[in-house]
Order: sequence, then C-alpha cells, then structure tokens
Amino acid sequence: MVRGALILVVVALAAAPVASAETMSFGDAAAWLAKSCGAEISANCRGVSFDAGRLKECLSRNTDALSPQCATDYLKSLDAIQKRVAARATVANACGREIVKLCNGSTKETSKSIPCLMTMRVSRNCTQAMDDAGYR
Repeated sequence: MVRGALILVVVALAAAPVASAETMSFGDAAAWLAKSCGAEISANCRGVSFDAGRLKECLSRNTDALSPQCATDYLKSLDAIQKRVAARATVANACGREIVKLCNGSTKETSKSIPCLMTMRVSRNCTQAMDDAGYR
C-alpha cells in the first residue's frame, strides 16, 4: 500500500511542468525511481515532500542506507525529471512566433497553445522543443 501510494505521489508531482534531444517521460522516470529506490524512500524519506529537489536531497543525505541499485539510479531518474521540466520551459521561446501568430495565444500560457501547435506546420526548432518536452 505504501509503495503504491509512493509511486502515485512521485508520478503526480513529477508531472509538473528537461533540455535535451532525449528526455525521459515523467512517468518513466518516476517508475524507474520507484523500482530502484521505493524501499529506501519509504524507509528514509518518510514525511518528505516528494518533489524532485526534496527527494534528491533526502536520498543524498541517506546515501549510506541506499542499495547499490538505488545509489546508481536515483540521480539519473531525478535528473531526467529536471531535464523534462527545462525542456517544457523552452517551448515558449522556441515556439513564441507560432504561438502568437498561428494560434493567437500567449507565451505566458504556452500549455494552452500546445493542442493548436500540434496541428500546425511549425518551425524545426519549435518541433524539436515540443518533442523534447514530451508534447509530441
């Protein structure tokens, strides 16, 4: 029960709005983290808010209690979440012209323009930014 709830919390918090051509989805990163570190998180990070930064801090403080698999994987999975967050932030810059001209939107509310951008022919930079952010 605790492990299942932990996975749901990590996935839900990770879904908040990383920059690389190969970013991992929030769900995949959270599942990887839960698989590698679920027991350690339950034992050592009870009561910690499960956002990526706080979870990373908790696991870093408890490195002596981590299994070898968790010690190897937790930084990679949390970094993947941060890369996806950064990629989503770049969409407004890469697609700014398209958001305003093609979708009559605002770069301050990029997420509202994503469905429109998905149906339009947009620049290569915009397409790449949407791919990196996991929108496509």
